[in-house]
Amino acid sequence: MTFHYLLMANQAIYQRRLMEVLKDTELTTGQPKVLDYLRDHDGATQKEIAAACYIEAATITSVLNGMEAKGLIERKRLNGNRRSFHVFMTEKGQKLEQRVHEIFLKLEEETFEGISQEKREEFLELFSKIHRNMIPSE
Repeated sequence: MTFHYLLMANQAIYQRRLMEVLKDTELTTGQPKVLDYLRDHDGATQKEIAAACYIEAATITSVLNGMEAKGLIERKRLNGNRRSFHVFMTEKGQKLEQRVHEIFLKLEEETFEGISQEKREEFLELFSKIHRNMIPSE
């Protein structure tokens, strides 16, 4: 099998498994990773979230609109800045984010089942290098 096939297949499988576990939450694709990002970056701008989550600007607006409608986030303008919104998790969003985080950890453990800690760290180091190689030069 080729790297590109395995990468795309594993992403599809991982996404399907994640959304299956989260089906009772009514989260849609893209929303779990936004919650995960906001875990450590609550108050980030839409632009920052889009860049960090590799979501197009037009798509992030739709993702955030859905999250706002569900009461998971709220957008605020800070310091009189009328050009950009900052995104904050609501209490409901924080509770759901905790569940999403636990599910990500569980999926990661299942993913690396039967693989030694040393091999896991080695893989993550190499995969991080691949990730850095894939980021377009600016």
